[in-house]
This record gives sequence, C-alpha cells and structure tokens, in this order.
Amino acid sequence: MVRIRTAVALPVLAALLLCAMVVATGFGAETLPVSAVVDVLKHRIFGGTVDDLSLDTIVWQLRVPRTVLAAVVGAGLALAGAAMQTLVRNPLADPYLLGVSSGAGVGAAAVITSGLFAGAGIWALSAGALVGAFAAAAMVFVIAIAQGGLTPLRLVLTGTVLASAFAAFSSYLVFRSKDPAAAQSVLFWLLGSLAGADWTKLGLPIAVVALSGLALYVASGWLDALTFGADTAASIGVPVKQLRIALFVLLAILVGVLVAVSGGIGFVGLVIPHAARLIVGPRHRNLLPASALCGALFLVVADAATRALGRPTEIPVGVLTGLIGAPAFLLLLGRRRYSFGES
Repeated sequence: MVRIRTAVALPVLAALLLCAMVVATGFGAETLPVSAVVDVLKHRIFGGTVDDLSLDTIVWQLRVPRTVLAAVVGAGLALAGAAMQTLVRNPLADPYLLGVSSGAGVGAAAVITSGLFAGAGIWALSAGALVGAFAAAAMVFVIAIAQGGLTPLRLVLTGTVLASAFAAFSSYLVFRSKDPAAAQSVLFWLLGSLAGADWTKLGLPIAVVALSGLALYVASGWLDALTFGADTAASIGVPVKQLRIALFVLLAILVGVLVAVSGGIGFVGLVIPHAARLIVGPRHRNLLPASALCGALFLVVADAATRALGRPTEIPVGVLTGLIGAPAFLLLLGRRRYSFGES
C-alpha cells in the first residue's frame, strides 16, 4: 500500500483545510465571492477598513464562527473515533459507542419538550445535552466496572445496549410532549447542525479538542501498544487498566462537549480514522494529527454543501455525512490490502 510521508501529508492537509474554510465561508443564503471573504478576513486579522459593514457582519459574525466550529467538531470527532477504535480494538467503533450521543439526545429532548434548563437561555439546549451525555457516560462506566472492568467487549455491549435505551427514552419524551413541533426540533438536533455557532460558543469546544488532542498525542506510544492487545501492552510496561480509564474519561468529555454544541453528526468518527490510516499508516503519532485534519476538512466541506444544496432551507449536516460516509466506508472495506491496525 502506497502511503504519503507524514511530513508531506500534514502540511498538504492543513493547506487544503485553510483553503476549504475560506471558500466555505462564502456559502449561505447568498453566495459570496472568495475575494469578498478574503477582504473581510484581512481587515479583521491585519487591520484596515471594509466598505460594506453588512458584509463584514455576515462574514465575521455569522459565517466564520460556523466554519471554525465545523473544523473543530470534525477534528474532535475524528480524534475521538481513532482513540475509540484503539480502546475497544474494533474498526467499527465510533465516538458515540459509549452512549454519549444517545444520552445527549435525552437531555436535548428534555429541554425541547419540557423547557428544562430554561434559565440558561440560549445555552439551555447545550446544557441539557451536556448533562445527558455525561450521565450516559457515567452509567456505562459504572455498569462496566461493576461487571468486571473496562474490557473492549464489555464497553461495546454496555454502550450499545444503553444507547438503545436512551434513544427509546428520547422517543418517549417526544411522544408525551404537547408541542407538535417537538419531534421535528429533536430530530433536527439529533441529525446534527452547526447553525447555532457564534463566537461565544467556540471557546469550550476549541479548548477541549486541543487539550484532548495533545493528551492523546503524548500517549501515542501507549496507544500503539494497546492496538496489539492488553497482554502485549502490559508486557512492555503500559498501565493498561489506568490507560483505559483515562481514555474513557477523556473521550466522554470530548464527545459530550462536541455533541452538546453540534448534535449527533454521524460517520465522521467512524470513516475518517480509516481514511487517515490509508494516508499515513496506523502509528498514532502520525494517525492522530492526520485524522484531526481530515476530519476538519471533511466536515467543513460537508457543512458548506448543506448550505449550498438546501437553499433557502438547510439540510442537517448529519444527513450529508451519512450519505457520503456510508459508501466511503464500504469502499474502504473493499480494499483487499487494507486491514485495521496493519503496520
């Protein structure tokens, strides 16, 4: 299998991401030329004047935060997917395996149907989703520990079963709601959307993704060892039990925050790590940054496409990632020379 040297791949991916973010900022209810976007960005970053203040507002206050959030969420989901696949040693694992997304769905449904956390204002939906996500992760953790520990099989089974239960409870909340628009609101959130992005909501996800990515990168050697199994990792001095607990907590926080600000965006964390492995190989020192850049690039492009294809309305971004991700993953499975974790 031909792979690109990491020293070449990462700068190329970063350049593509930067270009995609500039172009994507031009998409919306009204498409803006790239030159107009660049003028506003130059004014905001390097100083100067913009003749059209309304253009400045549209680009800087509305579209740039959304594009940045798409990049951050895409990078975070890809990092979480790569780490989750290593934690449970399963190529079909995705960031939502721990039931975090379904738990967040319960919290979001509770906010939409009953007005829970109404005192939080515009943060109510994110607050409810975050509480639900952390509660779901805590339940999975407690049940898995009580049944013998955070083994890959136990995590997969516990997370899958509880995710189904949380999804059923979300449906019950919608069914019991007296608001006829509740089902549509919950469904739109569950399918993922970046429409509510603004500068005030970027700080937390940026910080969490950056710190999580740094922590995973520092532990990349241990993650490489864990790929070959707990016994192999333990034989070379890796504290397997402590590493699994630390990974569980980190992924719960990372995915919980991302789901709270964007809803459930599927397939990014499942497909992107596999695509990154094809580019730079399975070593986590190379895989993690490549996954982050690929995930950011993919979600920025997907979000721009939802704005362009759905005008004047908007398609939930999770719909498009699913339509693209499913056939892409099948193509990866069809490659005879690709296998999960190969060196």
